[in-house]
Amino acid sequence: MIDAAGLRVMRAISDEGSFTAAAASLGYSQPAISQMVRRLEERTGTVLVERLGRTVRLTEAGHILARHAGPVLSALELAEAEVAAIAGLRAGRVRLMAFPSSSSTLVPRALALVKERFPEVQVTFAEAEPPESLAALRAGECDLAVAFAYEGDDLPRGEEGLEAFSIRKLLDDEVRLAVSKKHPLAVAGKAKLSDLADEQWIAGCPRCRGHLLSLAAREGFVPEVAFETEDYVAVLGLVAEGLGVALVPDLILRSASNPGVVTMPIDPANRRTVLAVTTPDLQRVPAVEATLEALHEAARATC
Repeated sequence: MIDAAGLRVMRAISDEGSFTAAAASLGYSQPAISQMVRRLEERTGTVLVERLGRTVRLTEAGHILARHAGPVLSALELAEAEVAAIAGLRAGRVRLMAFPSSSSTLVPRALALVKERFPEVQVTFAEAEPPESLAALRAGECDLAVAFAYEGDDLPRGEEGLEAFSIRKLLDDEVRLAVSKKHPLAVAGKAKLSDLADEQWIAGCPRCRGHLLSLAAREGFVPEVAFETEDYVAVLGLVAEGLGVALVPDLILRSASNPGVVTMPIDPANRRTVLAVTTPDLQRVPAVEATLEALHEAARATC
């Protein structure tokens, strides 16, 4: 195997014309240069240097190695510089995926913090619900996912489970009931889901619909889901027009509102936990760790 040190020696011998001069240029001893040449000849299986008294000259194979040493060593130096920049947060890329209701609250603040502190770090962002984002993380298609799990539930596990992931809690996000301002319960301040068993419901993403069905089952009824949309602005618009009631997380209400909608806690209270998910190895990448810290800070500001 030809290593970088061996290539440097061959280039130095070619440039300087002797072991002694090559050793001086590299800061090695002359015996060390001789030993490195012998080791390189053993590895390549051929003679690289012809010794003529006190002078040496490269064989054809030696000339080939010396000729290729420049471009190879330049590429290695460039790679070392780029890796050092990533390690020092002067560069780097993070591929972030987050569920939609975090993309108007947590994510923008976190991205702004990363840009402010580490201008050369590039964070790309795409929206995805937890099943898709975790599958992308497992497949190596993203580096960090912002996901959520409802109270009493786990993150969607997929076939391989969550053992390979590193999971950090960001915040607890209360789930509230949204009704029209004209609804009889608009002045109640709090309501049980069973109080709305006869209402039409507006449901969001598949996991959100599943959560609604689970909560309703505990209250002894099956909700009539009349409308389905993952756009919470549309959800609030439908609620405002009296077309149904809905469950809406606090994160949405921090960035979206409708004057025709009243929101209130449900009894018993229900929450979802917002989580940052990566892998143990990726967590050690400085740019990923910096983005995680930014998400934590954005979460603290949201609470």
